[in-house]
Amino acid sequence: MPDHTPQEPTGLASVPKGAEPIDPYADVSPIYELFRVAIPSVVTMTSYTLMQFVDTFMVKEIGDDPMYVAAQGNGGIVAWIAIAFGLGMNTVINSFVSQNLGAGTPKKGAAYAWAGLWISMGYWLVFLVPYALLINMTNFAGSGERMWALESGYARILLLGGFVTLAARSIHHYFYGLHRPKVVMISAISGNIVNVIVNSVLIFGMFGFPKLGLSGAAIGTVCGGFVELCIPIGLFVSSKYAKEFGARAAWRPKPKQFLDILRVGWPGGLMFFSELICWGILMNWLVPKAGRAQAIAAGLDSTAVDQAGIYANNAGWIALRYMHIGFMPVVGISIAAQALVGKAMGHGRPDIAAQRTWLSLEVGLGYMALCALVFVVFREQLINVFINSQTGPEERAELIAIGAKIMIAAAVFQLFDAVGIVMSGSLRGAGDTVWPGVLTITLSWGCIVGFGLLIIELKPEWGPVGPWIGASAYIILLGLALLARFLFGNWRERSLEDIPDPQPDPLDQVFPDPTSVG
Repeated sequence: MPDHTPQEPTGLASVPKGAEPIDPYADVSPIYELFRVAIPSVVTMTSYTLMQFVDTFMVKEIGDDPMYVAAQGNGGIVAWIAIAFGLGMNTVINSFVSQNLGAGTPKKGAAYAWAGLWISMGYWLVFLVPYALLINMTNFAGSGERMWALESGYARILLLGGFVTLAARSIHHYFYGLHRPKVVMISAISGNIVNVIVNSVLIFGMFGFPKLGLSGAAIGTVCGGFVELCIPIGLFVSSKYAKEFGARAAWRPKPKQFLDILRVGWPGGLMFFSELICWGILMNWLVPKAGRAQAIAAGLDSTAVDQAGIYANNAGWIALRYMHIGFMPVVGISIAAQALVGKAMGHGRPDIAAQRTWLSLEVGLGYMALCALVFVVFREQLINVFINSQTGPEERAELIAIGAKIMIAAAVFQLFDAVGIVMSGSLRGAGDTVWPGVLTITLSWGCIVGFGLLIIELKPEWGPVGPWIGASAYIILLGLALLARFLFGNWRERSLEDIPDPQPDPLDQVFPDPTSVG
């Protein structure tokens, strides 16, 4: 990896004639700057992972049928696919806010936060609410009647609450871009606590509330998301942010910010949408199909074939929960890299942007290497955690055997996943979104769906592991391709908008509020 020794400045602020140029990075420790932004982001992403763990742990206790865990995962991804385009597009709010921060024009960032909120409202009304009302007609994966009733009921609640998810993530990206991720961390942890409390009450029917089972888990998720939205919105419209960053004055919808987010963000939105469809196909269709194909190849009867599909689906979702432990904290590092790169590019310092990227990658690689080791060594014990206590020994052994093989496949691609996640965030921070988006779409459909189907047809005896080999190939190839893009692409010459000569960080002159970083 390249070293992090500061290089000669390439884009310093304009200064009076005869004066020494001001280098805002001269006295900045790279590791400190990364960690002050990354640690709250990592904590935030980790809290989401823990929330998913708690949700799944509670859901498995609804009954000893493994269908409940699978239905939660399947229904969740159905909802997230619908929300994905809006989520992916609005991630560029981080880039616009951070580049304006680096350029000394932080008040411009507030308009992008408001634009994200307006986009979230329109997206919810036009797409998510109608989809929620018509979801019973969209059983594309061909789930059984009972399974689809659970899946669609869970997804419908998430879709109806989709505005709070979109709006919360949009305002979060404003604070990431402003280099104040503690705001997001506080709101995410608070929301997750609320989610756990509501889950406990509604899943199992405590304190006189009805026992809602899987629907209770979905309501808990929406309630937690509402808290995640309220906390940063409250700070955003406060008198302090109105004075320092013009947050209140920028509330009116303006075409420029809408068009900017659409112009730069559509590849990320399409990429996230397409990628989630592919992962949805993998988890909801290919993995169960592979389980059934293996049972058919073994000459089992129809009942055993159907059960094999459910076992494969359930074990796959358990393994994926552990994969989140690997990639979600690195997503936090990627968000930090995006903000740091955006700020550096606003200062006119692509050299600093590159240094921060390599440092982020080193941290991400170290963490995911540890995850890979844990996945291999403790694979059986990890899968066993999410199996209902009343499950019979034969069924338990089957679930553990399937899940353990998937954990090994996950361990293989951990390092490549770190490369892809960090490079994607850094390129987005510089405004390079089209090429990575097209590449992601092409590889995800070719490897996850195309190659996954091919393996099932050619090697049905491989069972659920077959499609995961296709997913592993996708992550490996994507990581290598994005690394090449960062090394040889033209991101160093990019700028998101015409911003003035960079100035010293304006936040250094602002009296810090209790949630500011550092």
